[in-house]
Amino acid sequence: MTASLRFLMCAPHHYDVDYVINPWMEGNIHKSSKNTAAEQWQDLYQIVAQQATVDLVKPQPGWPDMVFTANAGLILGQTVVLSRFFHPERQGEEPYFKAWFEEQGFTVHELPKDLPFEGAGDALLDREGRMLWAGYGFRTELDAHPYLAKWLDIEVLSLRLMDERFYHLDTCFCPLTNGYLLYYPPAFDAYSNRLIEMRVPAEKRIAIDEPDAINFACNAVNIDRVVVLNQASQELRQRLEQAGFQVIETPLSEFLKAGGASKCLTLRVTEPVQADVHAEATVESKTLHLEGHLLDSGLINRALDLIVEGGGSFQVLKFDLGEQRQSTSSAQVKVSAPSHDVMKKIMAQLIDLGAVALPQEVCDAQLETVTQAGVAPGNFYSTTIYPTEIRVQGQWVRARNQRMDGVVVVSQAAEGMTADCCLLRDLQVGDQVVVNVDGIRTVRKPDLRDARGTQEFSFMGAGVSSERRVELVVEQVGWELRKLRDQGGRVVVVAGPVVIHTGGGEHLSRLIREGYIQSLLGGNAIAVHDIEQALMGTSLGVDMNRGVSVRGGHRHHIQAINTIRRCGSIAEAVEQGVLSKGIFYECVRHNVSFSLAGSIRDDGPLPDTQMNLVEAQADYARLVQGADMILMLSTMLHSIGVGNMTPAGVKMVCVDINPAVVTKLSDRGSVESVGVVTDVGLFLSLLVQQLDRLTHPYLIR
Repeated sequence: MTASLRFLMCAPHHYDVDYVINPWMEGNIHKSSKNTAAEQWQDLYQIVAQQATVDLVKPQPGWPDMVFTANAGLILGQTVVLSRFFHPERQGEEPYFKAWFEEQGFTVHELPKDLPFEGAGDALLDREGRMLWAGYGFRTELDAHPYLAKWLDIEVLSLRLMDERFYHLDTCFCPLTNGYLLYYPPAFDAYSNRLIEMRVPAEKRIAIDEPDAINFACNAVNIDRVVVLNQASQELRQRLEQAGFQVIETPLSEFLKAGGASKCLTLRVTEPVQADVHAEATVESKTLHLEGHLLDSGLINRALDLIVEGGGSFQVLKFDLGEQRQSTSSAQVKVSAPSHDVMKKIMAQLIDLGAVALPQEVCDAQLETVTQAGVAPGNFYSTTIYPTEIRVQGQWVRARNQRMDGVVVVSQAAEGMTADCCLLRDLQVGDQVVVNVDGIRTVRKPDLRDARGTQEFSFMGAGVSSERRVELVVEQVGWELRKLRDQGGRVVVVAGPVVIHTGGGEHLSRLIREGYIQSLLGGNAIAVHDIEQALMGTSLGVDMNRGVSVRGGHRHHIQAINTIRRCGSIAEAVEQGVLSKGIFYECVRHNVSFSLAGSIRDDGPLPDTQMNLVEAQADYARLVQGADMILMLSTMLHSIGVGNMTPAGVKMVCVDINPAVVTKLSDRGSVESVGVVTDVGLFLSLLVQQLDRLTHPYLIR
């Protein structure tokens, strides 16, 4: 027995499963045998008592989980951080444990009342006392960790728990003597697993599989070279023994029903202080301001979920609810993250939601110089579709040419400082690029609870519509097209060959002829099949009137390509009278600009098809610039490409029979994006009918 080593335990006189506060308790209410529980606890007590001194705290009626003394607090030397239990069912234990610690002469620290921390269940000292592993995510808040570092004067490493079955750190993580670690990796997020791997050598990590994990093999008591646990597989036992440990199994099935085992039932009272180890906490915090229709639009929920899902923690410091339906609300939220890298990722996403730093905390954006053409600094800020402002020399500067997946280059111009969204490939040596997330804000329109009657294009809530609602979408799109034409607006169509195959060519041609479309974007295929239909009446060799293949029709698209190549271009074919109808005929005749981007699968291609990808992208971006509305008609590749280069504020309708395509575009998050799952030929037919009703209502019976 190690006489200087002490543990605290509590007899299970009042133990039972009286409520459900973790998954293990579900289905086990009052199903624990008191006699068996007492026998199992006594066996554990005897095992621990053979290795160390065991102190007892008096059990109290009404607090059945007091038997799990690991949650009483965290001890280092003569200092204790008292637990702040998350669930009310356990909060009544706190004064009894506090009294015991004070009677033993410990200095007791208490966290703020609403800051949960569950003691040595969520904070485990490295057995050499070099650092403190601290869990968060279910019972303990990340904001408690800086207090631990300060009061215990020790480095704190924060680990995020992801599996609700392993709600405390000690259920899936057990530091062992001589730097070994017994743990269950799937219980943690990717950042935490990387942190563990960085701090514990591979030869010292003993990762277990799920069968051992659900038997609480990690919820073990380690005393020198002895490991006491509920149950271990033969493989795990062999691995521990090979590392030099003696494994003692003692059944604790009755306590597993409440979500605990040997470690939960004991609190190590003697934790030695390392004189050369001092406080360090990597937790980083920022306070942000959010404003808008925070409740109606769900913005506040999205922001808070994003923080938690990103591995952070939050505290709502202030929330001012708008008094009227049209009033906006505002909130101040403290965001905490376990490291600077995690904070940076969370902040980048919060900025996309319109979150900004408090005025007193705003600083200029950080800039780094490009040293290699076409290569940005490693920590560059990646742009989004939302209008972005960069703080430079104390002033907010609006970024020009807003687009997704670019970088921001800041420069001095005659009119002052400028900021421009730039593609990686266009960066030049010497460019000043915005890095990190300081001094950046996005400008977003407040999301309204009810957009009907407003000018917002949000009638479908930026979602994906099924076929039963096509008429509603068509009606709204028709109104929007008519308004834009009358006001001199700019509409861009992105179309695929399915438009031709489904009989939509004639309807798209009419939209161009009547002035509703200003630019057309697509690939080689839509032009080839449109021209094939115009010249030969087929599309991919299928007669469009009869719906059957024609003899030799498989050569028609190649013949169409050859005809245009002989003329020199689509425009020349129109001028020569060779091409006299169809979508691209109408484009030429009505000065509608078009751009065709080629791909590796293209036949021919047509002389107008741009086979240089970079130049094709640039041409697309040029035609998209200034667009008020974009119709994306059954072309996944080109629709997603255009979506990425289109800033927020442009009304977008994506029509495709494949739900994955419209979902992808809707996921951009823009309130102006609408996805419609339907046949594109049907959509165009209904759209033309709607425009007829708007233009000639007296002809409609």
